[in-house]
Amino acid sequence: MFASFSGLGTAYGHSMFNSAEQSIGGYRVQVATAPEFPQIDEPSQFLIKVTRGFDYDEVEDFTMGIRVYYNEQQVDAIPPTSVDGSHWDFDYVWRNIGNHVVKVDLYDMEGSDGILTYTFNMGTQSPFGFLFISAITTGAFVFLGVMLYIYLPKILKKSKQ
Repeated sequence: MFASFSGLGTAYGHSMFNSAEQSIGGYRVQVATAPEFPQIDEPSQFLIKVTRGFDYDEVEDFTMGIRVYYNEQQVDAIPPTSVDGSHWDFDYVWRNIGNHVVKVDLYDMEGSDGILTYTFNMGTQSPFGFLFISAITTGAFVFLGVMLYIYLPKILKKSKQ
């Protein structure tokens, strides 16, 4: 019923935490990882989308290369690859914990001179991340237990009267 209402536009989901976008030379490059915080030495996916102009029209094909830096040292490179369509999704394994600088090179795009280089910060999950989440969850349960220990006898005592 509501879908037929012409005033409703297209809905978009929120962007992922480990995602970014940048516009240079009339082209916008969006990058993300799946899962949002990749684990070290485990396969994840690198997700890239290329659009053009202010209307963000999807680019039909492009050539792109990627350089990955960690502590200002290049640790990996993906050679220029020809991609059909506007999306490039590929498997990638992160080897270092923490922040990485990812430089995405877009080659030979119409209306641009040479290579367009987009720079993104991307992070990986420390193996201790799960310990941190577990510690927060345990703390919440302990707090709940203390509150129940203090207030439950008072509540039960009132209900018996």
